[in-house]
Amino acid sequence: MHKAAACFFLAFAACGAEAQTEVRFWHAMDGALGEALESLVERFNASQNTVRVVAERRGDYERTLAAAIEAQRAGAGPELVQVYELGTAQLIAAKGAWRPLWQAAAEAGERIDARQFLPAVAGYFSDAEGRLLALPFNISTPVLFYNRAAFRRAGLDPERPPRTWYEMPRAMGELLEAGLKCAYTTTWPAWVHVENMSTWHRQDFATRDNGLGGLDAKLVFNTHLVVRHVSMLASWARSGYFTYSGRRLEGERRFASGECAMLTASSASYAALKREAQFELGVAPLPYYDDVRGAPHHSLIGGGGLWILAGRPAEQTRGAARFLAFLARPEVQVEWHQRTGFVPVTRAAYERARAQGFYDAAPAHEVAIRQLSLNVPTRESRGIRLGEFAAIRAIVEEALEAAIQGDKPPKLALDEAAARGNALLRRFEAAQRAGAAPAPRAPGRPTPNQAKPEGSGRRSRRQPGAQKRPTAAGDGGAARAAACAAQRFGENRPVCAGERAGASNAPAQDRTMTRSQIRRFVEEASIERIRQVLDGLQALRMHRPIADEQERAFLLDLRDHEAFFRELADRKLQGG
Repeated sequence: MHKAAACFFLAFAACGAEAQTEVRFWHAMDGALGEALESLVERFNASQNTVRVVAERRGDYERTLAAAIEAQRAGAGPELVQVYELGTAQLIAAKGAWRPLWQAAAEAGERIDARQFLPAVAGYFSDAEGRLLALPFNISTPVLFYNRAAFRRAGLDPERPPRTWYEMPRAMGELLEAGLKCAYTTTWPAWVHVENMSTWHRQDFATRDNGLGGLDAKLVFNTHLVVRHVSMLASWARSGYFTYSGRRLEGERRFASGECAMLTASSASYAALKREAQFELGVAPLPYYDDVRGAPHHSLIGGGGLWILAGRPAEQTRGAARFLAFLARPEVQVEWHQRTGFVPVTRAAYERARAQGFYDAAPAHEVAIRQLSLNVPTRESRGIRLGEFAAIRAIVEEALEAAIQGDKPPKLALDEAAARGNALLRRFEAAQRAGAAPAPRAPGRPTPNQAKPEGSGRRSRRQPGAQKRPTAAGDGGAARAAACAAQRFGENRPVCAGERAGASNAPAQDRTMTRSQIRRFVEEASIERIRQVLDGLQALRMHRPIADEQERAFLLDLRDHEAFFRELADRKLQGG
């Protein structure tokens, strides 16, 4: 009898387990961020017995989004996906691929009201009627980090860091006089110095409410303000006041090591900088120009949101909405904020953390929140939502480099960048109006909140996104030619390292392409090879498979300067 009862109990338990609704959640968080996210998933699963969330990291943001869209088209996608800000317009343009959060939450009996969220955060993830399309989740904004000990050595007051950009030269000069090699550097130059520069001063980056109002947006960031600011950066670079550290996170490493005294970077970098820096860390709001009317307004968010994908069974969609409602709870948001350094996205979470005395003990964590909450969002400050935004940012980065390095006058560089970006927008608009689904972007370009691969410390000198390319050797053929071309970009050599050494596994150098290397490649390559590369870049955009991994690595590296390559390639093809 006891045995029968036990069997009945086990059968009942099995039925209960089978009744659980499974919700698949694809994300891009790894390392400490991934652990913090997994702990929230476990807490949700343990808090109830009707929904079980299965979280899976699918690579960086671009890989995660591309995989989700591709799987969703095949009817096999996850119920939830984490999407970074550069991919938001792409997902929204994928008609029928996603469900608005407000709608899914209502069907699940959950209340997730946009009014609960910080206005600067909610505005980006809402529709024209103020209803949430997705859950804001891993959110940050750029701030100024500074070395308080270095300030003291230079005779500067660490309690009074530069408030405006006009106050920066004096501080930089004193720091250099005190013996520092680098007074100021930055990460994510396009995000900080063009995108946020516009919003922080209540100016448009693009028309049509920065793209939130329609596909026919036009880039207008090449304003007097931004041209003046980039001209100032170029002047500081020539005088040694400003040190350019690339497009990604190299500036963080130089700051944390003590080489640079000031850094503009994502507020989400605070935890890592606090851990790695061997000095007292200061955090201040992003400097602004006090002669611009309406400044400072509020800064721009970076990061991502959690989106519910369409085409899934109703019970799974309801389960996804319940999980997002759990993540929006004040106590959960406070934990996420305090463990990761991301901004608490709801008013209640912010007030809860403040009531706990968290900001009394760690005032640096409040800088980003106050900066985002400085003013009510206006049409030009809700965020930037543009098609091909990742490619546009790369074009802007290229323009900044040309201006800062003295290759082009700042106005010319920014004017050309706006024109090239607008050409991409028009192609994106035409494709969407023709009813074409947006191609998932291939991986390769991280963002300010990008999770890094396991084991990649922030002190790594390798540029994020650079590919390790094995050296080619052996017989000829297309694969060998592609590998040699890739190696020539990475090594700045006329032939493959493997050809010289006769070794098939000699390691390639971890370097990214330069404009001069691209120019030389186009000059030396045959017309057939140019067309092959153009076809390969198109294949990446369409997310078609590229069997040769060396060719794929070559194309991914080239994509950082794709617009420049296409310009040179077009000239050669027209002349050939």
